[in-house]
Amino acid sequence: MRIIFMGTPEFAVPSLRILLEHSYEIPAVVTAPDKPRGRGQQVSFTSVKEFALKKNIPVMQPDKLNDASFSAEIKKLRPDIIVVVAFRILPREVYGIPKLGSFNLHASLLPKYRGAAPINWAIIKGEKESGVTTFFLNDEVDTGSIILQKRIPIGPDDNAGLLHDALSAAGAEAVLQTVRLIESGQAHPQAQDNSLACPAPKIFKEGCRIDWTGTTQQVHDFIRGLSPYPAAWTTHMNKQIRIFRTSIISKESSNAGIILERTKDKLEVGTGSGTVALLELQQEGKRRLDIEEFLRGYSIEPGDKLI
Repeated sequence: MRIIFMGTPEFAVPSLRILLEHSYEIPAVVTAPDKPRGRGQQVSFTSVKEFALKKNIPVMQPDKLNDASFSAEIKKLRPDIIVVVAFRILPREVYGIPKLGSFNLHASLLPKYRGAAPINWAIIKGEKESGVTTFFLNDEVDTGSIILQKRIPIGPDDNAGLLHDALSAAGAEAVLQTVRLIESGQAHPQAQDNSLACPAPKIFKEGCRIDWTGTTQQVHDFIRGLSPYPAAWTTHMNKQIRIFRTSIISKESSNAGIILERTKDKLEVGTGSGTVALLELQQEGKRRLDIEEFLRGYSIEPGDKLI
């Protein structure tokens, strides 16, 4: 079984690793082009490329996936399957090449949370469960027939980072199972119910500002759904503060965004329906701190407003 693997971030690495561990032949890995990153603009590789190079797997990094030269290279490799995990949208000219098809691993229970940020949105929306889905590719993003799903519970204080890691591990198992089902002719894909679909669009910094007028649960879910990255933020005295962790306090309040209590190790803020305690913060240009450390070096008092 010859498999071309396509992926970019760390999330995809366990899926590639598990295929190698089970002796599948990977004639090539396809990943995003190298990019300069950080203040020094040093060129860095994707996580998938780093892993592939350690395993001596040839790496392809096309700028344009719809170039005829790229599809010609894929055809020369004679893949039985293309496996896609956290990559780009493939054109039909590419995903239609393998004789057994091409499938994608998506970090949600499709058709819920189609889009670029399913992990974040599942928590932001207060879901108690998430999971991974493998599905055959077609022309419409995240709409192909489902091969299998694995479910993962979401705890009341789980954040996007924890769910990311759990889904990455579950996704690797799903990829292996899916390959085996296709290989044995036992895959029975089911069409998605589009009436149950909801979007999970890419999240930008401006969309990470906390709306303190939401309910306490909504504020708590928003913050943990964006933690640790890209991180929810607010402003105090024109200073931006990123908030990574909160807890719900069972005090009624309608003083949205107002600091209600401050001690040496406690900072409570009102929401539209109650109160949350801020537990882990980061002032712009500083390092991330727990609340006690943060309050030792930052001046904020009851009655101050977060915007």
